[in-house]
Amino acid sequence: MRLGVQLRPEHCELGDLRAAWRAADAAGLDSIWTWDHFIPHHGPLDGAHYECWSLLAAMAVETGNAAIGPLVTCTAYRNPHLLADMARTVDLLSGGRLVLGLGAGWYEREHRAYGYPFPPGAERAAAFERAVSAVRERLGLLVPPASGLRLLIGGAGPRTLDAVARHADLWNWYGWSHPDPVTEFTRLSRDLDTRCAAAGRDPAAIERTVMIDVEQVHLAAEFEAAGVEHLIVSVAAPYDLKPLLE
Repeated sequence: MRLGVQLRPEHCELGDLRAAWRAADAAGLDSIWTWDHFIPHHGPLDGAHYECWSLLAAMAVETGNAAIGPLVTCTAYRNPHLLADMARTVDLLSGGRLVLGLGAGWYEREHRAYGYPFPPGAERAAAFERAVSAVRERLGLLVPPASGLRLLIGGAGPRTLDAVARHADLWNWYGWSHPDPVTEFTRLSRDLDTRCAAAGRDPAAIERTVMIDVEQVHLAAEFEAAGVEHLIVSVAAPYDLKPLLE
C-alpha cells in the first residue's frame, strides 16, 4: 500500500508549507496533495489560506520524487479546457508526476463568496460529467502533451461512482467523515466494482485511494486488507509528519 500526505493550505505561513512538501518528498512518501478551497475549513474563516494551483506549480519544481496533485480540484471553479491546460503545464513542470484529482464541489459558502453559482446537486453532477469529458478532450489536443497524466475522481455518491467507472484512473473516498470507515469503504468499493462491470471496465484498472485524518492512522492495516492501494493522511499546520513515518 502506498502512503501519501495532504498538506492543508490553511492557517500557515507559505514558508512552512513549502518546507513540509520538501520534507515529505525527502522522506519517501509516495504522494503529496493539497486541496482546492478558497477559505479555511477549520478554525477562523478569515485565517490565512492559499490557492491550489499556484501551490501545485511551486510544488512541482520543489519536489522530485512523489506524485503530486489536488485532492480534489473543483471543476466548477475553472473552465475545464483551461483546467486541463493548467494541469498539463504543472505535469510537465513536475516531470510527469501530477495526478489530476477532480470533484464536483460541495462547499456552498466558498461558491457564494467567490461569485460562483451553486445549483442543486443533480445539476452539479451533470455539469461535473461534462467537465470531465472536456478535460479529457483538451488533454488530447495540447502541444506538448502531458506525459501519462492520470485522472482521479473523489466522492461516493451514485452518480460520482458512475463517473469513476467511466472516466477515472483512481478513485478517492474521504474516510475521515464516517464512524466505521473501513466497512464503508468496503461497501463502496464493491459498489464501484459493479458499476465498472456495467461500464465495461476492469475494476482492477481503477486504483483505490482513501484519505483519512492523522487520528485514523492506526487503521492503516485494516484499510490495506480491505483493498485500499493508496492511503492519504490529511495533515494540518505545523505539519508533523512523524505519525506517517513511524
